[in-house]
Amino acid sequence: MDSIGTGLAAIDWNETRADVYLSRPDKRNAMTVDLMRDLIEAFERVDANDDVRAVTLLGEGPVLCAGMDLEMMRNRVEPDSEIDRDVFPELLETIEETRQPVVAGIKRAAPAGAFELTLPCDFRIIGREATYGLLEVKLGTFPHGGGTQRLPRLVGLSNAKEIVMTGEFVDPEDAAEMGLVHEVVDADVVDERAKAFADDLCDNAPLGLRNAKQALNAALEMPLEKGLTYERQLGYELDDTDDYREGFEARLEDREPTFRGE
Repeated sequence: MDSIGTGLAAIDWNETRADVYLSRPDKRNAMTVDLMRDLIEAFERVDANDDVRAVTLLGEGPVLCAGMDLEMMRNRVEPDSEIDRDVFPELLETIEETRQPVVAGIKRAAPAGAFELTLPCDFRIIGREATYGLLEVKLGTFPHGGGTQRLPRLVGLSNAKEIVMTGEFVDPEDAAEMGLVHEVVDADVVDERAKAFADDLCDNAPLGLRNAKQALNAALEMPLEKGLTYERQLGYELDDTDDYREGFEARLEDREPTFRGE
């Protein structure tokens, strides 16, 4: 496993899958500025690696993440605070813009900022007993790391308002029903299921996955006509690739394709 930056994040390279870890288990992976900067570097490394076809976001130790470090959050309101307020939005944008699909493993806890951390991921696997929700209205503020913008796009405005304005945890089964998470599993298998889900993605054409992610992420940001044009452009980019030919040849020959990302 490669330690990143200050050592608060790490990457485990597994052939075509990369596992990105929050590595502060003694503090339940609570996020500090250094940890967030390390995660940004980790995802930038993954994005630049053409051998990686899918990524997981996991937490070392018993939980994914306890949210923001409370001492850091207390200190950020001091008049002389020099805490970088832009690092968290930058981290979320980096995850969102990572070329490969990202699968979050929500193990036991992901409240507040940790909840927002999972929103730009493409898939979310959650444990049955996980504490998962946005608590900020109970702390004198509201979620403004993307929670009020990304969440309605995932679950609709009414569900998003309930999650944000009540400040209550979301039951994992309810989260699955509203489309917020993709699978609910036992807590002790969250990480392994997230890895297996990512491995299934790795079996598909990597260029197809990347262009599909771009098109899907743009779907709610563009008028339909522009979105359809963008979709076609991304599709045409793949017409002359080896993977495109391999996919159809393998189907005609009734065999599994061997994609190379070329």
